[in-house]
Amino acid sequence: MRLAFWRAGKDKAVIERAVSKAKPRVEAKPAPLATKPPAESGDIDLHALGGALARKRGWIIVPTVLALVVSVAVVNLITPRYKSEARILIDGRENVFLRPSSDRSTEERQALDPEAVTSQVQLVLSRDLAREIIKKNKLAERPEFDPVLQGISPLKSLVALVGIGRDPFSMTPEERVLDAYYDRLQAYAVDKSRVIVVEFQSQDPELASRVANSIADGYLVLQQAARQDQARNASQWLAGEIENLRKKVSEAEAKVEDFRSKSSLFVGTNNTTLSNQQMGEVNTQLNNARALKADAESKARLIREMLQTGKPIEASEVVNSELMRRLSEQRVTLRAQLAEQSSTLLGNHPRIKELKAQLSDLDNQIRDEAAKISRSLENDARIAGGRVDGLTASLEQLKKQATSTNGQDVQLRALEREAKAQRDLLETYLAKYREANTRETIDTAPTEGRIISRGIVSNTPAYPKKLPIVLIATLATLLLSSGLVVTGELLRQTAPRAAATLAPRVDRQEPVVEAVEIESAPLQPEITADADVSEFAEIGQLAESLIAAGAGAKKVTVLGTAPGDAITLSTLTLARHLARAARVVVVDLAASSPTIAAVSVDPTAPGLAELMQGQASFTQVITRDKLSRLHLVMAGRPGFDRSLLQSPRVTLAIDALLRAYDHVLLDAGSASDLPAELLTANARAVVVPDTSMATDARALMCEQLKAVGFSEVTMLSKPVQPSDAGETSPRVVAA
Repeated sequence: MRLAFWRAGKDKAVIERAVSKAKPRVEAKPAPLATKPPAESGDIDLHALGGALARKRGWIIVPTVLALVVSVAVVNLITPRYKSEARILIDGRENVFLRPSSDRSTEERQALDPEAVTSQVQLVLSRDLAREIIKKNKLAERPEFDPVLQGISPLKSLVALVGIGRDPFSMTPEERVLDAYYDRLQAYAVDKSRVIVVEFQSQDPELASRVANSIADGYLVLQQAARQDQARNASQWLAGEIENLRKKVSEAEAKVEDFRSKSSLFVGTNNTTLSNQQMGEVNTQLNNARALKADAESKARLIREMLQTGKPIEASEVVNSELMRRLSEQRVTLRAQLAEQSSTLLGNHPRIKELKAQLSDLDNQIRDEAAKISRSLENDARIAGGRVDGLTASLEQLKKQATSTNGQDVQLRALEREAKAQRDLLETYLAKYREANTRETIDTAPTEGRIISRGIVSNTPAYPKKLPIVLIATLATLLLSSGLVVTGELLRQTAPRAAATLAPRVDRQEPVVEAVEIESAPLQPEITADADVSEFAEIGQLAESLIAAGAGAKKVTVLGTAPGDAITLSTLTLARHLARAARVVVVDLAASSPTIAAVSVDPTAPGLAELMQGQASFTQVITRDKLSRLHLVMAGRPGFDRSLLQSPRVTLAIDALLRAYDHVLLDAGSASDLPAELLTANARAVVVPDTSMATDARALMCEQLKAVGFSEVTMLSKPVQPSDAGETSPRVVAA
């Protein structure tokens, strides 16, 4: 729905007199003129912050000095504590001379990991060690560790009563002493090392040193006792296990021997059974007999072949025979004689024939002897063959016997393995028992650590740290008080233009009348102190009625058929009347006149168009009127897109202004292109008609405006003209 009931006369020329400069001298009481535009959003006025700190220096100096005095008094009233420190090295080594013989091959154990060192720290903090230290140093008899001995202050009793602290009377003496002990004890591991630091604090420096050293010594004693207990428990357990294992080993070995005797699996040499040993010996003899047989047969066959072919008999058995050597010697002698006689005698000589006959006889004897040797070898081969047959039969018999005893042999080996396992386990337990017994009998058991630094008596208090505490308290108070002052100043700077929830506060003091020379005022040409204000009675009465309506007139839409300048002048005049007693802002939705920009302290400020585009914030779009407490919001910088005013976000912006101001006046002009909901929602209408508008037309317009949604419609008799605006009283102009 568009409000287009009036279009006549909206194209009239802009009234130049509204912006023309006038230089009269007046006796008036204008409000103080703004000297500079408001700061842009996000900017901080450092000069104003410095001035605020200077003005409110008392709020900073007094708390700071008070904190300094209180902190000095408190640190001097606190009873000082002295700290002593002892250091323990966790090296994991043992004395080689105290180590059992079975463990002397290992010179050093593996390095401890960080988790092991942390575990040792927890051992230092253990309650068992704490009880020993408390008992040894008689800490339970000191009021420092048992607050009941020195009496409980009423303040502590009240705190314990409300449940903030613990009631000492409801605790046992041991719990009270342990709480105080752990409150003063600190143990930690040095980073990237195996060193444990033990720190203890006390009001007595000698007691702090003595307790720190006692904790270190007690830690080592506790480790030694734990190792001795461990060795003692191990030796007792091993003794019982060894007795059981001895019985088991005896029973296992008895089973082995009993089974061997029943199965005739007796053991011979080289830990083998008799049957296997016999079978091995027979097998060896059989191989030897076969070798002898083959050798004899080969030699006999060779000699026989030599005899058959007539070759010289050169076998080793023939050559090595004593008879054959003699026959060979005789043969050589006869051949020598034959050769000698043949040199002088002919072949038919009787001597030659005799020698040849003797030589032939010797050859026959040699052959006969070789034949005998060959037959002897053949007989040896037959004898060896018979032995081979006998040994083969014996071997087969032994194999059958071994086959029948294999199953029993398997059972025997299983029994032997069981007996051996029990025997090995017994030997292992015996070795461990000897080691544990050795460690138990050693008076000084090895520990995992050693003291590398003992605590000394300190004359410098470790608590409280007076200088740091005083400095921190003083600086903290200084920064806190300065921060409160700066925060208040920042809130004050941003409060007049805060969006939505931060409502601007308007100074309601009456203006002071004094002589001021005004060089230029767009709405104040030719103003005199005796100006007639009767023509503004209608505007004044309307302003009073709007103020009386209160929340019912928070939103006022000014529109009409008059020219845009006249509507804007009427809106400003009404708003200035309202601004005398309320917080008022004028929102320019028409943008048809330069009047709003002319009366603003920042003519170039952004408007609703820039706010819709996200280029400006509420702080930037809200400016002030030069001559009053009135706040202004322009439509936008020259050349903006009017379609932006139709955005739903404009309605949200108007709602935010309604929560921040008592009255929001919308300069809608002719309202020809503005959404009806923006103008009519929870709004009253003020109509500025054209002077030539008939009475019937005015009544019809009022009825139509009520029909579109305005709660109430007020029709002015005529618009405010620039000449009429100049006749307003100084109180109106400076409102």
